[in-house]
Amino acid sequence: MPFQIIRNDITKVTADAIVNSANPDPVCGGGTDYAVYQAAGEEELLAERRKIGHLRRGEVAVTPAFRLPARYIIHTAGPVWAGGTRDEFRTLASCYRKSLYLARILGCRSIAFPLISTGIYGFPKDAALSIALEEIRSFLEENEKDAEEDREMDVTLVVFNKDAFCLSEELVDDVRQYIDDHYVDAHVQEEYAIDYETFRQRRRGIFHHAENTANESLPSSVREMQDRYPDMAVGAAPAKSAAAKSPAAKSSAAKPASAEPDLSEMMKNLGDSFQKRLLNLIDNSGMTDPQVYTKANIDRKLFSKIRCNPGYTPGKKTVIALAIALGLDLDETKDLLARAGIALSPSSKFDLLIEYSIRRHMNILETEALLFDHDQPTLGSKA
Repeated sequence: MPFQIIRNDITKVTADAIVNSANPDPVCGGGTDYAVYQAAGEEELLAERRKIGHLRRGEVAVTPAFRLPARYIIHTAGPVWAGGTRDEFRTLASCYRKSLYLARILGCRSIAFPLISTGIYGFPKDAALSIALEEIRSFLEENEKDAEEDREMDVTLVVFNKDAFCLSEELVDDVRQYIDDHYVDAHVQEEYAIDYETFRQRRRGIFHHAENTANESLPSSVREMQDRYPDMAVGAAPAKSAAAKSPAAKSSAAKPASAEPDLSEMMKNLGDSFQKRLLNLIDNSGMTDPQVYTKANIDRKLFSKIRCNPGYTPGKKTVIALAIALGLDLDETKDLLARAGIALSPSSKFDLLIEYSIRRHMNILETEALLFDHDQPTLGSKA
């Protein structure tokens, strides 16, 4: 996967280049800068850093990595947060963009970033994350020819701990509400073997009966449901419709079921395979293959296997990534998954987050951040 988010100490990450959120002056600063100097070897690194001299904010420079498991350290001086009044957003974007292009010039196949300026420089973590994801996404898409020629760069965003990572408060609240709303339905069905609407109707009927029957206690299972799902209104049991009471309805219900369909006819009406449907979707999108697998954050070899082998069916996360890349809506995504023999479950937190992402038209990097923030396997992980 060209992009991934991991929780680790950046000085322990193996990559061709790691990025250091550096002090503008050639001194060993604090935070990530201090950790990088200590791990690389302070004296050797400081001697190289002095050759560079002062580094303007938003600019980059390179030194050897010395004892780190990398070839290069790309030093970039991030902005100090001043409330957004001193061009901090543009400066931070420059740090990511110029680091990526320098790594490309150096021939790097992998690069690891911290969340620049979010430590002692005080840049808001949610805004910093948005800038990082946008600059990385733009770089990968602009350099799709590298992916086509199997020279793409793997980009890793390294988060030291959960406190260093933050989605916007508005997004967090929206996701939480979405999960809460959809979890109720899923767990009612799972625990009580009935769908949510049937549960509501039965509950209304039982309460209506209890309210009109002296000294009658409610079944314990209903009391438990009431405690778990207090938001549901109590009222009279729904009346039977006129159609349900009519002789015609009873007569219709009494009719025998129609004959079973012929198996050979069913086999003749098989739908498109996963591969055929995917390739049709790609053709209709107007995108090239490199654009699709770059947007999906999957590598060229895997995509080539999908395109060239009609019998190959990729895993769930790959199908989801392709759906996001193609901008499919939720129904189209579910259809594509079904053709690979896969479904989204309303009782899976991972699947609900994917549904949320698709409904909100989030791109693949935003989706990865969403999954990471909720401690779910990211699309680019092996989990």
